Amino acid sequence: MRTPFSRRGFLGVAGGAVAAVGLTAPARTALAADGAAAVASAAPSVAPFPLSGVALLASRFHDNMDRTCAYLKFVDADRLLHMFRVNVGLPSTAEPCGGWEAPNVQLRGHSTGHLLSALAQAHANTGDDAYAAKARYLVGELAKCQAAAPGAGYTTGYLSAFEEKVFDQLEAGGSPWAPYYTLHKVMAGLLDQYRLSGDQQALDVLKGMAAWADARTSKLTHDQMQSVLRVEFGGMNDVLAELYMLTRDPAHLRTAQRFDHDAVFGPLAAGQDQLAGLHANTQIPKIVGAVREYEATGDTRYLDIATFFWRTVVRHHSYAIGGNSNAELFCPPDQIVSQLGENTCENCNSYNMLKLTRLLFFHDPRPEYMDYYEWTLYNQMLGEQDPDSAHGFCTYYTGLWPGTQRQVKGGLGADPGSYSSDYTNFSCDHGTGMETHTKFADSIYFRTGRTLYVNLFIPSELAWAERGVRIRQETRFPDEDTTRLTVSGEGRFTMKIRIPGWTRHARVRINRRDAGAAHAGTYLTIERRWRDGDTVEVTLPMGLDWRKAPDNPQVQTVSYGPVVLAGGYGGTQLTTIPAIDPKSVRAGGDDLTFTATAGGSDVTLIPFSEIQHQRYTVYWAVPPGPAKPRLTVRYPFGEGSGTTAKDATKTWPDATLVGGATWTGDGAVALDGKGGHVALPPGLISGLEALTIAAWVNPEELANSARVFDLGFHKNTYLFLTVRTGLGKARFAMKIAGMSAEDYVDAAGPIPAGTWTHVAVTIADGSAVLYFDGAETGRNDTLVMSPLLLGATQLNYLGRSQNSSHPYLQGQVDDFRVYNHALSAADVAALHAQGRTS
Repeated sequence: MRTPFSRRGFLGVAGGAVAAVGLTAPARTALAADGAAAVASAAPSVAPFPLSGVALLASRFHDNMDRTCAYLKFVDADRLLHMFRVNVGLPSTAEPCGGWEAPNVQLRGHSTGHLLSALAQAHANTGDDAYAAKARYLVGELAKCQAAAPGAGYTTGYLSAFEEKVFDQLEAGGSPWAPYYTLHKVMAGLLDQYRLSGDQQALDVLKGMAAWADARTSKLTHDQMQSVLRVEFGGMNDVLAELYMLTRDPAHLRTAQRFDHDAVFGPLAAGQDQLAGLHANTQIPKIVGAVREYEATGDTRYLDIATFFWRTVVRHHSYAIGGNSNAELFCPPDQIVSQLGENTCENCNSYNMLKLTRLLFFHDPRPEYMDYYEWTLYNQMLGEQDPDSAHGFCTYYTGLWPGTQRQVKGGLGADPGSYSSDYTNFSCDHGTGMETHTKFADSIYFRTGRTLYVNLFIPSELAWAERGVRIRQETRFPDEDTTRLTVSGEGRFTMKIRIPGWTRHARVRINRRDAGAAHAGTYLTIERRWRDGDTVEVTLPMGLDWRKAPDNPQVQTVSYGPVVLAGGYGGTQLTTIPAIDPKSVRAGGDDLTFTATAGGSDVTLIPFSEIQHQRYTVYWAVPPGPAKPRLTVRYPFGEGSGTTAKDATKTWPDATLVGGATWTGDGAVALDGKGGHVALPPGLISGLEALTIAAWVNPEELANSARVFDLGFHKNTYLFLTVRTGLGKARFAMKIAGMSAEDYVDAAGPIPAGTWTHVAVTIADGSAVLYFDGAETGRNDTLVMSPLLLGATQLNYLGRSQNSSHPYLQGQVDDFRVYNHALSAADVAALHAQGRTS
């Protein structure tokens, strides 16, 4: 969710830029004449244990849950009910809440739904009736509000903390802030109260809300409904499909399928990744709903959509800690370093990705799913909570730009890295945090028939009532590499133990005897008659693993087993990605503590989830080894015809003349200032810690910000030379997303118009020098970043900017070169003296 209080403003639409043009509406599930759903359900092949059957033992997970449960008992139900009551004219003397629950905020009411879910989970897992009692009070009061709705002029069944007229605005093409999203949270909380706490009144209220949603949406044409779906609607298809499977009322399934978003589902069904630019957490709940619709209908299209989405997000849109999105938006695939910031990895996204992962595993129990689940749980979700907070306050984002920190701030608390609060926050991540930290027990073990899946290595005790056995798991994982499972009771069943993909030479022993080969990335299957006191000891050796970023192999993260390590920098602000010597990493003596040399100083590395109240970095620059100085690429542009130009070093693919670029008569490329440019191949400067870029340019006009060259990913990650800025000077600049300002060198004046000028930029050892016609015209000896951080730039141009609002260059360019070292002043002068040669 976006917050209207953030510095970016709020976003009420989801994928508004994604058009449904050319997409046909998906086939709807057929209904028989009597109204009964003519569907074949697809039951999961693996099922969870009830939360009441799994007890958490002492661990970080147990501690996090305790803090959240303390908040659940503390928070005043009447304050959360206040706006529900006011909305239908019922009396309320409670103090209004702040943050996203404030009386003037459109999203008010959503936290009550999260609270209902969290209370249900806490009650189911602990058996403490205090949680159920509080929830019964909430449900009873919500039922009164729903009953009073018609008297307040609302449609029967309506239940919300805001007026129904918001839906009129939505249906008229407006973009109010996520009204269906908010209703979904309440509906999901009511469903959890019925499923986990047996509250029949909750189901009755939920049915009333579902009937209201059916009546509201049934009046809309397909196109009108698709227009409504532009605005974030949470998992309406999810909760309604679940309600259908619970009640078998076909109206609920019909309503669920009206929330199938063609603009998102269509490309995914076709195996197309069109996620870039979409608000990430708007999409993930829809996909969770797609799995539920598959379960309700048996239509494999839904499962295909969800599977492709999961694979795409996990493999191409996720950061090292398992989370996704920057500034809440999906980025182009495999852009990671070029999309670092303080606002990466919104925690709601990972909360929903774990829900999706779990559901997909039920239908296809592959270890890859639980590997991802474990990785994201340990590295992002555990760390979102402040261990110093008695009420389990959580951050909104998990920022990954070096120098980001998790901290306590005043006010709303939705600024990067700041924790939530008792009553002044109530962001979406405050809500999902209540749920995340009350359901750790739900995915440690799964089952099917006589088979037990051991997925996660969390201290816990399982009561498997159907088999008459208990399994006690004792471990200090991941601080140690071994977990011990002890069986109480007897019986024949199969135990499948996940052997994570990250482990090395795993070993499993039954009663101190080897159980057979344990291969990474599989489940080890043990089928036997178990006797009381049998033990299974699972040893998962860990080691340091360096992982390269897909868009920059010279920027890497380091993990130990399933734990991503972060450098702790205390109060020191970092301005760029620190350079590290991987060979310097040494065990520090304490559990999962290491030391390393980075940026010429010693730094301590600890598990990322434990970095709190200090600045940190997860990504590190790993400088390349020494290389022989050489010319790495040269496009002399001597072809004179066609639309391609060859690299004279025979290393790189052809450059391409695009958008009206043409050849001149004397061996150069003419650019028309209207769209003509040269597209260079990606990756030209990847891995270069020092470099020289040189070219000849003859501008016919000096339009501000017109580029000679621009190598980058987007308008926040680039290396460019412009003929003139608004200051009247040519400028060389480079920057990666996350930096507060760019590194730059200004020339003494603009690049002259109407004449050929040789331009060159050299960068090495923190200095950049700009040359015109072999003579220095500008210098910066205090660079913040190195060109090494730019990586395998995907969008490399002559005559065009990364920023589409900038003008194209009008003029000619020739003889573009890149060297893997900084030429000396004499060498640059000599290069100029050679003249324009082909």
